[in-house]
Amino acid sequence: MTRYWLFKSEPSVFSIDDLATVRSTSWDGVRNYQARNMLRDDVKPGDRVLFYHSNADPTGVAGVARVVKGAHPDTTAFDPKHDHFDPKSRASEPTWYVVDVRHEKTFSRVVTRDALAADPVCAKMMVLKKGSRLSIQPVTEAEYDAVLRLAK
Repeated sequence: MTRYWLFKSEPSVFSIDDLATVRSTSWDGVRNYQARNMLRDDVKPGDRVLFYHSNADPTGVAGVARVVKGAHPDTTAFDPKHDHFDPKSRASEPTWYVVDVRHEKTFSRVVTRDALAADPVCAKMMVLKKGSRLSIQPVTEAEYDAVLRLAK
C-alpha cells in the first residue's frame, strides 16, 4: 500500500533542483527520533513524497519524489568530517537511518503555505500546525492529490 509523506529541506542546503540534478539520493541528516522512526519503520519503496522547501521565500511544496529504497543506516553519522556526524552512532548499532528518493517532478511554481492553508483539503496538514518542526511528516492521499491539483 502506497503511503504519502512530506519531506522538508532548506533549499540552501538541498533543493528540489538539486534532487533533479542528482536524480536519486539518500535522504540523510535526519536527527530527530520521531522522524527517524518514521523513516526506519514506515516509509517504504513506492511511497510518494511532497518535497517541501522550508526556511525559504516562498516556503512550500516545490515538487514530488518517490521512495526507491527503504531504510538503511545513515552513514554520514559515522564520518567525523561530516556535518551530520554523531559520535554515539555506530555502524554495528546505527542510530540514524535514511531512505533513498528519486526526483519525479519539479513544480513550475511553489505551492505556498498560504495556498495550502486556503485549500479546504490541505488546511489540516501537519506542516501548517503551529510548532510543527518534524522534517518527515505523513500526509493523506487526499492531501497529496490536493497539492498536485494546486500545483497545476
